[in-house]
Amino acid sequence: MSNEINAALIKERIEFALDIAKKNNVEAEVSASESIGLSASARMGDVETVEFNNDRSFSITVYKGTQKGAASTNDLHDEAIEKAIKAASSIAGFTGEDKYAGLPDKDLLAWEAKDLDLDHPWDIDSEKAIALAIECEDAARNYDAEISNSEGAAVNSHRGVVVLGNSHGFVQSYSGGRHSISCSVIAGQADAMQRDYAYTLNRISTQLNSAAEVGEEAARKAIKRLNPQAIKSQEVPILFSNEMARSLLGSLMSAINGRSIYHKASFLLDSVGEQLFPEWLNVVEQPHLKQAIGSSAFDGEGTATQDRSWIEGGKLQGYMLDSYSARQLGEKTTGNAGGTRNLELQASNMASFDDLLHEMQTGFYVTEMMGSGANTVTGDYSRGAAGYWVENGVIQHAVDEVTIAGNLRDMYKDIVAVGNDIDLRSSTRSGSVLISKMTLAGK
Repeated sequence: MSNEINAALIKERIEFALDIAKKNNVEAEVSASESIGLSASARMGDVETVEFNNDRSFSITVYKGTQKGAASTNDLHDEAIEKAIKAASSIAGFTGEDKYAGLPDKDLLAWEAKDLDLDHPWDIDSEKAIALAIECEDAARNYDAEISNSEGAAVNSHRGVVVLGNSHGFVQSYSGGRHSISCSVIAGQADAMQRDYAYTLNRISTQLNSAAEVGEEAARKAIKRLNPQAIKSQEVPILFSNEMARSLLGSLMSAINGRSIYHKASFLLDSVGEQLFPEWLNVVEQPHLKQAIGSSAFDGEGTATQDRSWIEGGKLQGYMLDSYSARQLGEKTTGNAGGTRNLELQASNMASFDDLLHEMQTGFYVTEMMGSGANTVTGDYSRGAAGYWVENGVIQHAVDEVTIAGNLRDMYKDIVAVGNDIDLRSSTRSGSVLISKMTLAGK
């Protein structure tokens, strides 16, 4: 796969666009990206797909005072950029005045963007990728006779550059890449089949788990889910796996998003300073971690990102703001246009997974959830789930087709332990989370 991305050309084209905007007496912000990638998948020992991609975007937003217009183009020639600016300017002329619209504050921009070591090319071609995908799936299919079918394995390698600029004279960029191997297989026969998957993801290919390890993990997980048993409806402790626990943080950040707050559409309205979690728990954002999946020196507007505590000692410290929502609320942006970067749940005493099971004693361990049943307006929470029934601190059998329900306020306060098994494969990072009680709707 070619490792060439022309970041210098994109920067030059953004500077050209900003110059044209200035000549047209409008302010502008321009975002551009280019990515290259290779994806290969195999199923039942045969090649299924091989895809190469080379994508580019170039988006322009112009401001005529407080009127806003936007346009985009994939053509970076002078004429195409000039045409896009004229189109955006024309659109702005038909939009209403919005006193909160405009460029981000100049003094908050990331004028000196840190190098966070995010770009590590993988020397892989289609033949190597196909071979790894087949190796991964073979490891799963050969793991045990109970593996009866496969949804395939895939290998992905993608790199890209993001460049932002605006009429303050700001132009900055960063490059990064992600590489992954994944596998999904089916265990059992006829009406007793269960599916599960496994994956490894990292910015550095040499830090991926081996293809065989990924395949074997997928097989183990699928087999473990065989012979699920029904359980009765009851109120029990719920242990969220580290993958599932990320959604609890996602619901928190949705509820404290500035747009939800100024629309008064959040169960956490007027909650800054309130004790939402146990006092031993923190939620922090660390956007400058080197080589981490979510790292970035600036947000989607070019504002400098910074370390921040969203929950400290269990108390909410503030709302997550971009420039627009900050102006609506009379605040300054928190550098979170586009969301959070390396958000992490931390606790003063983090437990091993076995210790979490022991503390739970009897309850439900959630490893999969279906649907989007978190209502961040009311805090009500209800999701379909699958996982395992636990008794005396030991996993007993698989469970599927149940629903877990509660209210996020209660769930956050009822967290009794957090695991040290932090999953680093996402921009949102968490260990397993034990909640003392939720409603489990079974059969």
